Amino acid sequence: MNFRLLKTTFHKKHGADRICFTHHPSSVICSSKYNLDATGESLRYLSMYDNRCLRYFKGHKERIVSLCMSPVNDSFMSGSLDHTVRIWDLRVNACQGILHLRGRPTVAYDQQGLVFAVAMEGGAIKLFDSRSYDKGPFDTFLVGGDTAEVCDIKFSSDGKSMLLTTTNNNIYILDAYGGEKRCGYSLEPSPNVIIEATFTPDGQYVVSGSGDGNLHAWSINKRNEQVACWNSHIGVPSCLKWAPRRAMFAAASSVLTFWIPNDSNAEPTRMDTEAGVEAEHPSQ
Repeated sequence: MNFRLLKTTFHKKHGADRICFTHHPSSVICSSKYNLDATGESLRYLSMYDNRCLRYFKGHKERIVSLCMSPVNDSFMSGSLDHTVRIWDLRVNACQGILHLRGRPTVAYDQQGLVFAVAMEGGAIKLFDSRSYDKGPFDTFLVGGDTAEVCDIKFSSDGKSMLLTTTNNNIYILDAYGGEKRCGYSLEPSPNVIIEATFTPDGQYVVSGSGDGNLHAWSINKRNEQVACWNSHIGVPSCLKWAPRRAMFAAASSVLTFWIPNDSNAEPTRMDTEAGVEAEHPSQ
């Protein structure tokens, strides 16, 4: 498989931190890393086609730690260390809504965009109706037994499960309707690295990196039983993403690797490229 670098953009004034794609294939939302107090320009709507900023979104006073786009419209959410979650619309500069919370807020939409989840300190997960979030959460779950903050939330594709990853590299799967803890996994920590976990597209398995440099997989229907473990070959994989509509996922550290299922019981086939550098690797 061949890879080539398509474009590089520079953000010397604000820096680039969190990023997410919009529904337009050549535009993204990017959070700022610097000068938040001076300008308040915490978010930028960028056109990658002509390297142009389409809109600034001002409001957050501290670094943004969570960013997600609605799957159904132009709304998006940002969670910041200033203890707020802000709700935005790509077409409007002004913030459309704000939630004041405790701790490090982490946000996620469900697959239909009807519900969003916000994690806060103490293991509390609050669920909001995205059409009437101003009325407060319609449900609150408590993970319990873990005081670490949630750094990532994902809904499964069928909306029945939630995947939580904490700052001390624990993973929990909750029933998205009742909040019951279905599974829990502990991973080898890595200093100053937060691990990301992800559902497979069918929602039946969870794949995660770990501080030991391995990739781990579990079946959510087999409780705490690990079904696979293989070497990532890239050190500590801190980012994992499944390709939409394809049986392939990417794992990244300083090297970007792509994985596809094997027909045998061996580990998946790996295709890799050093991040930011054109490379060629045949599929195995």
